[in-house]
This record gives sequence, structure tokens and C-alpha cells, in this order.
Amino acid sequence: MTIRILGIESSCDETAAAVVADGREILSSVVASQIDIHRKYGGVVPELASREHLRRIVPVVREALEQAKMNLQDVDAIGVTQGPGLVGSLLVGITYGKTLAESLGKPLVPVNHLEGHIHAVFLEAHKAGINPALPAVCLIVSGGHTVLYEVQPKNAARSDAGALWSYRKIGQTRDDAAGEAYDKVSKLLGLGYPGGPILDRLAHAAGNAPPPVKFGPTKTRGNALDFSFSGLKTAVLYHVRENPEYLPEIQAREAAIARGERKFDQLLPLCSQKTLGLVKEFQNAVVRDLVDRTVKAAEELSVPTILVSGGVAANRQLRSTFEERAQRAGLKVFFPSMALSTDNAAMIAAAAYPRFRNSIFAGVELNASSSLPIA
Repeated sequence: MTIRILGIESSCDETAAAVVADGREILSSVVASQIDIHRKYGGVVPELASREHLRRIVPVVREALEQAKMNLQDVDAIGVTQGPGLVGSLLVGITYGKTLAESLGKPLVPVNHLEGHIHAVFLEAHKAGINPALPAVCLIVSGGHTVLYEVQPKNAARSDAGALWSYRKIGQTRDDAAGEAYDKVSKLLGLGYPGGPILDRLAHAAGNAPPPVKFGPTKTRGNALDFSFSGLKTAVLYHVRENPEYLPEIQAREAAIARGERKFDQLLPLCSQKTLGLVKEFQNAVVRDLVDRTVKAAEELSVPTILVSGGVAANRQLRSTFEERAQRAGLKVFFPSMALSTDNAAMIAAAAYPRFRNSIFAGVELNASSSLPIA
């Protein structure tokens, strides 16, 4: 019997709904982004995010059902993000999910947003007929999270989509998440929000532009697998302050963005070779730290597989560097597609499936948790 789960995701600034069959087959996936709303503030404004979720959640769920050619009565369960995330945003999805579950008499399955990102990798691999081997080391890297987990099945005899996994946190950021550092450096350089996509493209366009400054590997006391990006961001800030020749082009880019000229082809001519070299060196430093620590973790734990997910997993240099390093180390590395790297509800429905199969349900008492750990 096919189990079809309606997933609802509202942890930050994307209102998303999807229907996934048996934890692997995506029947529909709809994401309503709020980037245009938050862009002028240089980041997500929690109050605005929750209001926009309220406005969009009903039409987004309706569209997901239409794409799947289903109605609400056809759904076997409702999977909803419980956390981590912005409490106001989470509550919109949770409240709507609880209402649907109660009115339809369907099970409500609470899902951890980070576990969803891990399942996104398996959703993508399933399309290619691949089932990544466990145990694995998983890097979740986004605007809100940079964390390493060891992932393994709770029951070694099961590897199907309905199997529950166990997680052990082995590294995390001490300060800024990698995606947050991208956003802050982009704002500092007058390149707008969000920072990840534009900095990635500029770093690629830099070619052989010489770096105006060199950033060494970041060091953390204690756990060698922890990350730290605040110092790198501050190093960029100090370098720009000490070199006032950056100021005119920063002001020119800010003026262009204020006029609505924020496309890559519009901003690239406003970037000097020095700026391109700086962006390239910043990205080199971020990618180096993410890859070095993740590969080190996989080698120390003697696992065969690396999983990489989250919004920053869409970064082209990060993907190519991981693939090169993993091949040299004799490891397999897996990513979601670009669409499944960022927040979406297909990953929530997929993560809900093994919990559904193991009767892990919630009632009307379910509440949001801004810092929910993976259980």
C-alpha cells in the first residue's frame, strides 16, 4: 500500500508544501519564497516572515495537492516542521498542520528541519536508483546552520526508506553559520541579499584575479571538527576599512541595487579585479574549512559516505571541491539537487515517512521549538 504524506515547511522564510509517496517519490513540491520581502532589510525579519506564512500557506498547500492530483482526503498523514527555526514562522505551519490532521482524522507527524535536509539527499539519490551507504557523515550548511552529524540506521538490518536513523553531533559552528557569513560579507561589499548566490558567481567570474589578502585556515580550541566563520567575516571587514579605494565601488553597487539593478550581469561591471579577488579568497576560505573538517570527520570515523545538504550545498565550488577531495580519499559524496538544497517541504514529507511507519505521532499539544535537537 502506497503511503502519501503531505509535508508542510515554514521554519524560516519559505512557505512550502509537498506530497511524497513512500518517503522517496516526489508527487509535488511547491515553495513560495519571501526573498523579495526581506531583501531590503538585508536579512529575514521574523515578524514579516510569520505574517507572510499566514497569507500563503493555504494557497501553497492547495497547489501542492493539485500538482499531485489529489485532495486532502487522499493524504495518509500530515508531516510538519516542528523546529528548529523562527518560532512565529514554525507556529503557522504547525497550527495549520494540526488543524488539517484533526479535521481529517489523519496522523500528525512532527519533523526536525535538519533531519529533513538529510532526507533531501536520499530523495535525490533515489531518482538515480542509488541508496547512499550508512553510516555516513552529514554536513548541513545553510544561513542558519553549519553542523556535522554521524548518521547511522537504528536497526542495522534495515536500510529501506521506512528505517529510523540515529544522529550524533560531531561538530558545529561556534558563531556564524557559513550562509550567514556569506550574507554579511555580501552586505559589507554592497552586493545585496541573499549573499550566497551572488558571491558564488563572482568568485567564479574572478578567474585568475589575484587575492588582495590571504585568509588562513580558521582554528578552534577544543573540538577540531567545529567551525568558526565570524573571524573570517571580520577579517574581510578590516581589510575593506584599511583600503578606502573599495568605498566608491561599494557605493556604486549600493546605488545600483537601490534602483533595482541587482542581477549578476548588472553588478559584475561594478566590481574591480581587487573586489573579485577578495570575493574569491573569501569563498576559498569558507569552502576549504567546510571540506577539510567534513573529510577529516569521515576519515576519523571510517565511514564510506559523506552527505552534504542545506542552502549553501548549492554552491558550485563547494560541490566540485567535495567531489575532488572525496574521490582522492576514496569516499562517496552525495548532494541534493539545487531545488532540494534550500528549504522545501518534500524533504519534510520524506523525513516524516519513517516516523509514520513507526507510529511516531503528535497531538494537539505539539508546539514549536526554535532549537529542537535531532532525536
